[in-house]
Amino acid sequence: MAVGDASVNFNLLHRTCKLVVLLCLLHISVTFVFYVRSLDIRFAFVQNQQSHNNITQPNQLRNTGFSSRTDPKKEVQTPVEVQQQEPKPPELQAAEKKTEEPVKKLEKCPETSPLLVGPLRVEFNTPVNLEQVKKDNPNVEPGGRFRPKDCEALQKVAIIIPFRKRDEHLKYWLYYLHPILQRQQLDYGVYVINQDGDEIFNRAKLLNVGYTEALKEYNYECFVFSDVDLIPMDDRNTYKCFSQPRHLSVSMDKFGFRLPYNQYFGGVSSMSKEQYLKINGFPNNYWGWGGEDDDIYNRLASKGMSISRPSGETGKCRMIRHERDKQNEPNPQRFDRIAHTRETMHKDGINSLSYNVVKVEKFDLFTKITVDVGKP
Repeated sequence: MAVGDASVNFNLLHRTCKLVVLLCLLHISVTFVFYVRSLDIRFAFVQNQQSHNNITQPNQLRNTGFSSRTDPKKEVQTPVEVQQQEPKPPELQAAEKKTEEPVKKLEKCPETSPLLVGPLRVEFNTPVNLEQVKKDNPNVEPGGRFRPKDCEALQKVAIIIPFRKRDEHLKYWLYYLHPILQRQQLDYGVYVINQDGDEIFNRAKLLNVGYTEALKEYNYECFVFSDVDLIPMDDRNTYKCFSQPRHLSVSMDKFGFRLPYNQYFGGVSSMSKEQYLKINGFPNNYWGWGGEDDDIYNRLASKGMSISRPSGETGKCRMIRHERDKQNEPNPQRFDRIAHTRETMHKDGINSLSYNVVKVEKFDLFTKITVDVGKP
């Protein structure tokens, strides 16, 4: 009986031990599973943190004043705010500043330029180098254009020069006149109207051509018509327009610095666009030397206009001495034509002008327009 009881107790103990072992194995298995799962969660958490840091760290570097807290709403807005405050290239900042700031409008130039110096010494015994003239006048743009930089010119002036085979005279004109015109604070352009071929010269028709061609380039309001061989001796003799047509070459050395006669309107003169159109421009039928300036005077007088002039002292001019050009002999018909100005002026002028442009050349100091004006 004792042996049987011992056997029963041993079996019970054996089973109990097996159960304990099984429970231990189960506990170990469950513990292992939870351990593995915790590793996955930690790995995922680390990855998430690294990803989050990759996004937020550059933003924090660019925005040291911002909080590092990860509020979801702020995370959406932060990139926009950062982009707006991101430093911009200097050239972009300058361009934006230029756009934002309103363009400052220049004030009008004064009626009398403060740059004028008065009487000038004018001589023609030293040759002129146009390259040097260009260097001395760096603000003159191609085509002979200039406008003041520190104020708005009161007038836009086209200087019209009738021309043929006077290159040396033109050099002197450019040498003296560009500095004068700049000191007078004019918005101006120089147009040399070159008559093509060897037909008889027609000064007045070339002036009409110059008026027409200059207006194709710019909205000029004033026109100065100048012979190429006349140089003013005083920069106070302003090459602009007045309330009445202006005769600028009042006192020429050729005439002993006196006006040859009261009706004289030759050499250098100026007219506004309105004054010019009121007389239908200049006559086209004066071939050869003389008569056209008197015809112009008659046109002005017939329209009730008078001639304004500077004083004899301010209006002094020097003429470059030269022989009369070939194909520019005195016009034998000039006196008869002058006598009939009132009858012819409405049909002979800018409204009847015909010509062909041969070539337009933009030089550093002037625009040269070569034209075929026909023949008598």
